[in-house]
Amino acid sequence: MTRVALYARYSDDQQSPASIDDQFRICAGLAQRHGWSVVARFSDEALTGASGQRPGFLALQRGMRDGAFDVVLAESLDRLSRDTEHSAALYKLACFQGQKIVTLSEGEVSEIHIVVRGTMASMALKDIAAKTHRGLEGVVLDGRNGGGLCYGYRVIRDRFDAKGNVQRGHREIDPAEAAVVQRIFREFAAGRGPKTIAQGLNRDGIPGPRGGIWSAGTLRGQAARSTGTLRNRLYIGEQVWNQRRWLKHPVTARRVAKANSADAVIRQQIPALRIIDDALWGEVEAMLTRLSTRRPEAPEGGTNRFWEQRRARHLLTGKLQCGCCGATLTAVGRDYLACRTAQAAGPCENRGSVRRQTVEGRVLEALGSEMMQPELVAEFVSSFMAEWNRQQAASRGTLETRRRKLQLLERKYDGLVEAIADGMRTAGLRDKLLGLEAEIAGLKSEIDEADQGPAMPGLHGNLADVYRQEVAALREALSADDSPRTLEALRALIDRVDVYPGARRGEPRLELVGKLSAMLELAVGQQQKGPARLGVGPDMVLSSVKGDAGTRIGLCRTRVG
Repeated sequence: MTRVALYARYSDDQQSPASIDDQFRICAGLAQRHGWSVVARFSDEALTGASGQRPGFLALQRGMRDGAFDVVLAESLDRLSRDTEHSAALYKLACFQGQKIVTLSEGEVSEIHIVVRGTMASMALKDIAAKTHRGLEGVVLDGRNGGGLCYGYRVIRDRFDAKGNVQRGHREIDPAEAAVVQRIFREFAAGRGPKTIAQGLNRDGIPGPRGGIWSAGTLRGQAARSTGTLRNRLYIGEQVWNQRRWLKHPVTARRVAKANSADAVIRQQIPALRIIDDALWGEVEAMLTRLSTRRPEAPEGGTNRFWEQRRARHLLTGKLQCGCCGATLTAVGRDYLACRTAQAAGPCENRGSVRRQTVEGRVLEALGSEMMQPELVAEFVSSFMAEWNRQQAASRGTLETRRRKLQLLERKYDGLVEAIADGMRTAGLRDKLLGLEAEIAGLKSEIDEADQGPAMPGLHGNLADVYRQEVAALREALSADDSPRTLEALRALIDRVDVYPGARRGEPRLELVGKLSAMLELAVGQQQKGPARLGVGPDMVLSSVKGDAGTRIGLCRTRVG
């Protein structure tokens, strides 16, 4: 008796599982009419026929290779597969094993069926995909959800259309999850890394987006694909859709994401879904860009190495260097540092080690007490203002020259217009008129830009006092909190610390070199209640004071201890 294996499948998870039973029933009826014996049943529920990695389909092929049956019976060829390649491979296997493939729709399957029906099935798949994509695009343009629900929002189920049907795709902010999103953004902006943030959320028992645990990858995502909690633009009320399309790999049959062109991406503003304000978003985006940007020394197409992207854990990380040879200091124990050249038995006499905490304490003290000496600051301010006034006077002279030139060009332009009005319409005259128009427009733009020049920074006599108060506040914040932001604010004031051998072992002689621009911006920004931007280079001004060495000692350079 002919042995038969039945196969059934449905692809949409919205369909009833009873569809499998119905297919088996009608196939078993055909087998009974032919006097065949059903020896096996294979099925796949809610799986697309475009995939060849279906458990039931794979088990069917194993049975064919084992010779467990003589006929494969299904409702139609597209139940077995909607991919021409998979259908052809199944048919080849059946021919090799001396088996038949029979369907209720096509009868006994031949090569013609494989080619024609396989092609039609593939075209049907593409048509379904195009219609689905078109429908989703309409949903997105309507401000509704065109994909999965992301963390921070919940589905609205009480909206109905005119026919009383539930309107799908509407969302609203989930207050509890939104508070977690805001926490993540605030902590990252404060300098905490994704791993530390995720550990804190897990420690507090806050479930992740799918109910599991939080991970650094969930928060950071991938810059190239704009994924991750910290990159999700829906949190600023902007829905981004159709960034990628999914294609099946021809060998592995796995779905692979491919980026769409920029003009295919749809961006829809939905202010009601905003969770993060623009200021916080901008701060986080700048930090993400800084961490993911390729450094100049990296190879073409490469990225920063891990150790180049880590945040500094200590105040003087990367800022300590040997005063004798200029090499950086390297760790020689848990809390000790020493000259890299000397440790490698190189030509350097600075062979002693220094304790990290001792050096940091001395540098912090000197940063607030020795830098920005009041008498030198006063002289610096005086010289700065003199240089500022000189440059502004030069700028005003240049501006006046441009205005006079503009008046001359405008008179020429008016003369040409009058000539044309009197009937002189030559090609050369027209070209001159167009050239004058362009030149006049350029001059006006330059004059407008010069009129909106930088405002004079508020460099007042109490600059030194303000600076020291701010350093004291940063030191107090650093001792009370482990925020990386506070640490980085203090590190920004330090250019480097030169370490020389001391009179006694373990007590080196230190020279602190500060970043004058950062020191001035700290003080000026507090006086002006905002970020300071100095329009004149500090090095140029320093050269006009008492001389390079005389000015820098006590202003942006000091000997410690």
